Amino acid sequence: MSEATGGHRGIDPRGPRFTAGITSLLLLVDVFLGLTGLSTARVPAGGWALPAASFADRVLDPAFLLLLALALLFVWGVASPRTAPWGALYRVAVQPRLTPPTEFEDPRPPRFAQGVGLFVTAIGLVLQLAGVPWALPIAAAMAFVASFLNAAFGLCLGCQLYLLLQRAGIVGRERPAAA
Repeated sequence: MSEATGGHRGIDPRGPRFTAGITSLLLLVDVFLGLTGLSTARVPAGGWALPAASFADRVLDPAFLLLLALALLFVWGVASPRTAPWGALYRVAVQPRLTPPTEFEDPRPPRFAQGVGLFVTAIGLVLQLAGVPWALPIAAAMAFVASFLNAAFGLCLGCQLYLLLQRAGIVGRERPAAA
């Protein structure tokens, strides 16, 4: 255990990778839905279907609904990572079947990464509602790449961004000791 994690307060690094695996699978489905749905559809006159679609059609697009669900899961992961569904599933169903972790990691970078995922997916959702073609599948694809890199290779782009911002003194500053 490293001192950076505060001893036992660190998290099992396999948990965020498990979560990223499920998230990347769902994002891949969303990219497919976005590429085959309203977000990229053309009209016979040669323009894009999305700007002409009603607000209700934009919201009820399956790609939008799935990305909205994923954005809400990102919100949950930021607000209460301990109770977020995929993390809870890992702790209850997967972690007991594994050997105890040999290392723990600081929970702040993965939590920040959830916020980055929320930001990227929220941009795609807002642009879909604004009628911008291709925005939703592009946002979903960007989130997919980041999530897949974490799941497959343990490379958490959001965590790396957190560490860069921490070195710059922007995030993760330790609170002053109480007097």
